[in-house]
Amino acid sequence: MEHPENSEEYKGLIVNSGIEQPSIINPYLQRNRFRRREMSAGEMVEGIINGDITILSQAVTLVESVNPTHYAKAQEVIEKCLPFSGNSIRVGISGVPGAGKSTSIDEFGCHVLDEHGGKLAVLAIDPSSERSKGSILGDKTRMEKLSQRREAFIRPSPTAGSLGGVARKTRESIILCEAAGFDKIFVETVGVGQSETACHSMVDFFLLIQLAGTGDELQGIKRGIMEICDGIVINKCDGNNVDKCHMAATNFRNALHFFPMPESGWLPKVLCYSGFYGTGVKEVWDMIYEYMAFVKQNGYFQYRRNEQSKYWMYESINEHLRNSFYHNPLIEDKLQEAEQSVLNGGKTSFAAAQDLLDLYFKSF
Repeated sequence: MEHPENSEEYKGLIVNSGIEQPSIINPYLQRNRFRRREMSAGEMVEGIINGDITILSQAVTLVESVNPTHYAKAQEVIEKCLPFSGNSIRVGISGVPGAGKSTSIDEFGCHVLDEHGGKLAVLAIDPSSERSKGSILGDKTRMEKLSQRREAFIRPSPTAGSLGGVARKTRESIILCEAAGFDKIFVETVGVGQSETACHSMVDFFLLIQLAGTGDELQGIKRGIMEICDGIVINKCDGNNVDKCHMAATNFRNALHFFPMPESGWLPKVLCYSGFYGTGVKEVWDMIYEYMAFVKQNGYFQYRRNEQSKYWMYESINEHLRNSFYHNPLIEDKLQEAEQSVLNGGKTSFAAAQDLLDLYFKSF
């Protein structure tokens, strides 16, 4: 744009146009300079075994990825890490929302690191939104003390639609953490009901956190959850709630006597503690170590590990068959058509499903 001072009416006045301004982007900048080099499976395994937390985080992300191209690499990493796993105490922690699971993990983790040393990995499962499919992944904010410890690794993961809140990915993440040298693993569930069965199938000790004074005490005495737990702890035993907690503990102890003795031969204990004030935490860990010594002595520890491996073999088969069915080209073409026929009343849900299954098996 020309300066108006250079027009004829302003004789003797000349304004220079100035120099052209250079670009704000450095022309010598290499755009691929900061691109992260993709690690091979061997390099990733080597970093995990050496205890590199950054590489461990990348490996867990690779395992959780739904990208089909990442699956083969993730399985190779897990297979190579498998010989270095299995040497940890796996503790599953569950309870109703608001029972204080994250606060308790913060206290439990700091206590066991101070008293027994070693390294601790926390795999926290965060529920995903049914609408947006996203997760907050904010469990670290409720583990303030533990998140500052160098010997602790906290990894929140989304449920991503997995029924029960603990997916196969969590079990594979346990293997990676054990290969990285973590001798204590915490698995926190979302506490939605079905999560307890999946969590129980991958841990050595299943801890159930309960509350007292929240209404009908019978709501906490459910046969399914009570039969699989190895220990029950009643949180928030402080202030005016102490008497209610001890009364609830008595009710739980009485209820446990009506259930058959677990396969392990261990009668679950019921303890009271306060996660906020950190009282009673030592007794909880003494119970866990007492249980571990008990089941290792009678051989149930190895039996349970073997049963878990068998269980996840069948789970992997089921998942592979399900993925194979839905990614079959013939099924993808006919799925919408079958869905419309059900909605229009042309077929029943069972008949449409059978037709799709017949089509799937004929494609082989």
